[in-house]
Amino acid sequence: MNNYGRLFRVSIYGESHGKGIGILIDGCPPGLELEEKDFAADLLRRKGGVKGTTPRLESDAPLIKSGVFNGKTTGAPVLIAFENKDAGSADYDSLKDTPRPGHADFTAAKKYSGFNDYRGGGHFSGRLTLGLVAAGVIAKKIIGPVKVTATLVEAGGDTDIERAVNKALEMKDSIGGIIQCEAVNVPVGLGEPFFDSVESMLSHMMFAIPAVKGIEFGAGFGAARMKGSECNDPIIEAGGKTGTNHAGGINGGITNGNPLLFRVVVKPTSSVSLPQRTVNLQTGEQVDLAIRGRHDTCIALRVPVVVECAAAVVLADLTMQNK
Repeated sequence: MNNYGRLFRVSIYGESHGKGIGILIDGCPPGLELEEKDFAADLLRRKGGVKGTTPRLESDAPLIKSGVFNGKTTGAPVLIAFENKDAGSADYDSLKDTPRPGHADFTAAKKYSGFNDYRGGGHFSGRLTLGLVAAGVIAKKIIGPVKVTATLVEAGGDTDIERAVNKALEMKDSIGGIIQCEAVNVPVGLGEPFFDSVESMLSHMMFAIPAVKGIEFGAGFGAARMKGSECNDPIIEAGGKTGTNHAGGINGGITNGNPLLFRVVVKPTSSVSLPQRTVNLQTGEQVDLAIRGRHDTCIALRVPVVVECAAAVVLADLTMQNK
């Protein structure tokens, strides 16, 4: 339910406005050098506060609670926690009975019979991706020499990210984006056919990231407009290197040694300052909703590192299975 993986297994916990959030990592190999400062660079990439992102400023300081002794992992489960100190929960008092369009407010209230923590999206909040980033920092230590990078390549339909964000800010609306992720030095043979294909496992993890609504590998949907002679990647070396990479580094669900390439779609932030229509769950009547609080104009600005680290988690699990 709240976990992923077979050998490198992660379990996520917490709520956006609760006491804290975090991640429990089971199956972490012993002997990896690990301390709090190792997380700083990737956590900073995810942090808000810059133009187009939420003004909510948490320290996002990781607290290693278990699984590390004398600066190295012990082989026991690693628990990494983050405290919530800048929540601003009062902005959500009026939303208890009026679910925000596009959010999980309605489905959460129905599934959990109204006992869910609705403040800031509760357990459904993008704040919980801090845990995925933390797990990814550890995963990157396992998958070397494989290197994973993710970049925002388009926002609001524009490749000029800054221009798109400025326009959205002027309109007091939100925009989505497209993030491209690439992993290089990936060995041949990771993954299984059918249910545990690399595409299946990566897709499973990518859709665990709030706001991700689509994924494509290699040529992706563009392959539908290609001929087989165009789409097939010519093999040019005995090691499996290909002249093109329309397959995205995967054939038959198994990595072929070429760069692993995929793109994900991030939807616009659902909370916008413009008036929206919803229903009062107590009266059943339609009402106008004005959302207060601190929200991202373009959440996609903060998602690349989450995609990158989430992909590293998948590759760490696949690498350990392959061994």
